[in-house]
Amino acid sequence: MPLAERDQHPAAFFKRSASVMHFPDPRAANYGDIVAVGGNLEPSNLLAAYRRGIFPWPVEGCPLPWFSPRERAILEWRDLHVPRRLARLRSRSPYRLTFDAAFPQVVLNCALVERPEEAGTWITPGVLDAYCALHRLGHAHSVEAWEGDELIGGVYGVDVGGAFAGESMFFLRPNASKLALLHLFSHLNARGLDWIDIQVMTPHMKALGAKVVSREVFLGKLENALARGLELFPREAFEYHRDEV
Repeated sequence: MPLAERDQHPAAFFKRSASVMHFPDPRAANYGDIVAVGGNLEPSNLLAAYRRGIFPWPVEGCPLPWFSPRERAILEWRDLHVPRRLARLRSRSPYRLTFDAAFPQVVLNCALVERPEEAGTWITPGVLDAYCALHRLGHAHSVEAWEGDELIGGVYGVDVGGAFAGESMFFLRPNASKLALLHLFSHLNARGLDWIDIQVMTPHMKALGAKVVSREVFLGKLENALARGLELFPREAFEYHRDEV
């Protein structure tokens, strides 16, 4: 996410040590994607941000920026396109798929596995700690793909109280992350949700049917989802692992 515009529009600025952050309405950020700068990644701040359609994207050497992009990538199930080869592979179930069995390891692999199109990672040790804390509180979840006892792919994201924001995924075997992602989609659909926030468009997500909508449209969808109050990950059905990395 480019930072070229970070000084070209008014944004909320927070002291790095501030424990409670009050995020602005992203609709007021008329000139850029960054709506706040500074603060920290305490769970209460992360949850408050996501519920306003805002997410952090750390950049080395800069105060912590909080984004609500003017163009937001989402995927609605009605637009989901699963290529035939992937559908055939899914029907054969070559990998074992689980929820929340290795959340810290999924996030860590998302940080460590190199991607040709990316230089470095935004998943810093602080981000890893922050999202593991969210997971222990029941607000962040992962899907894992296993080959035997080896973790070979996964995806994680944040339950925003009835909506879901996908964060990152990785694979060590062909299609492992894609199968994990489809498993997540099926679960969310079964719980009554009909779309997912994927934040920023990627070629893979576009091939699956994702589209870009305006910030105004996205915020409207988010507010509607929050108003429905869907319970996407019932506590009685999910065991929250407290592993540390």
